[in-house]
Amino acid sequence: MVDHSMQSSPRNSRRWLFGLLVLLVIAGLCWKFWPTGAPHPEAPAGRTGKTGMARPGFGGSTGPVPVRVAPAVLGEFPVYYKALGTVTALNTINVRSRVGGELVKIAFEEGQMVKAGDLLAEIDPRSYQNALLQAQGTLMQNQAQLKNAQVDVERYRGLYAQDSIAKQTLDTAEALVLQYQGTVKTNQGAVDDAKLNLEFTKIRAPITGRVGLRQLDVGNLVAANDTTALAVITQTQPISVAFTLPENSLETVLARYHAGNKLPVEAWDRGDAKRQATGVLQSLDNQIDVTTGTLKFKARFDNKDQALFPNQFVNVHLLADTLHNVVLAPSAAIQFGNAGTFVYKLDGDKKVKVQPLVVGDSDGDNTVIKQGLVAGDRVVLEGTDRLKDGSEVEVVNDSSQVPTTPTEHLQGKPAAKGETGADAGKAQKVGS
Repeated sequence: MVDHSMQSSPRNSRRWLFGLLVLLVIAGLCWKFWPTGAPHPEAPAGRTGKTGMARPGFGGSTGPVPVRVAPAVLGEFPVYYKALGTVTALNTINVRSRVGGELVKIAFEEGQMVKAGDLLAEIDPRSYQNALLQAQGTLMQNQAQLKNAQVDVERYRGLYAQDSIAKQTLDTAEALVLQYQGTVKTNQGAVDDAKLNLEFTKIRAPITGRVGLRQLDVGNLVAANDTTALAVITQTQPISVAFTLPENSLETVLARYHAGNKLPVEAWDRGDAKRQATGVLQSLDNQIDVTTGTLKFKARFDNKDQALFPNQFVNVHLLADTLHNVVLAPSAAIQFGNAGTFVYKLDGDKKVKVQPLVVGDSDGDNTVIKQGLVAGDRVVLEGTDRLKDGSEVEVVNDSSQVPTTPTEHLQGKPAAKGETGADAGKAQKVGS
């Protein structure tokens, strides 16, 4: 018998070799006819095709890397601490009636600004007018009795001088005068109290501020010192913002505060995109919260444009310090590696080198360079992903060619989110 398995094995081997040969031919054709661009004069031999360009996957282009550079500059750097703050009214008053009765008049509009002493509402005054009349009538009666007793005392003194009456009679008349004098004073107090109650029927604003939504309508019966307030008035000019800072950020702030310096504070909206008001640091708490390790502060704002509302959340920017004559570099140029922080600094006009740095505060756009750069050094902003120490570069945009002073350089840069105009270039430390 013939072993068919032995006959098919050489045949399968030939098929496998033929297929491998076809694949090698196809690969060779792809190598030869791979589409490439224009040749580069400095491309090394042996790694390019007929056109002289390196093929993808075989090392890439070895020509100069196009980069954009900017200079390090010397200037001032404001250091800001950031925190989340809550707008707090300096005074909040719950307006209640001090007498009872029917509410007959509402004299304010909801949300209206009122001044201290302005009429807000009125209670029915008729019963209090009647009480005042009764008190005044009683006072007049006792005043008449007092006057009659005083006349009797003068008469008894004359008779006593003539030895016509006993001394006891004169003493009794004088005591009666004192009694009526006390009664008159009591009556006068009742009159004044009745006048005060009548005045309380007109409810007036105790402070200057904004009135909230009213809680009672005309026709309601109001009790004295009722738990339901007629309205709430909040003082919004000036207004304060409460915020906290961590204890590791307190040294600079407390040193300047205790020295009597007025530390500027800015209030920004929830998105930290628009500055709403500018004020000064006013006060601080007397102890650190042990649960959070923070200290409470309050800043005061004039709030003339009513941009801040009580209980509003804002982002607080506290100017803690200003660094003078420091080297500033664009934050986009700062790189981070295993060896630490560094930049690619231009070494001449065609090459770059890795320059280690010691950095300080940053605002997102600019970073303080404590060590590693001097004013005028050019650093790479864009194109860093293809660079290494000693790489050849081609500068396609050099902002150092624009003749600006260090201050103009900071003011002319694009503002980061949350910064406009002169606010660009401010540093910030997160304090919350």
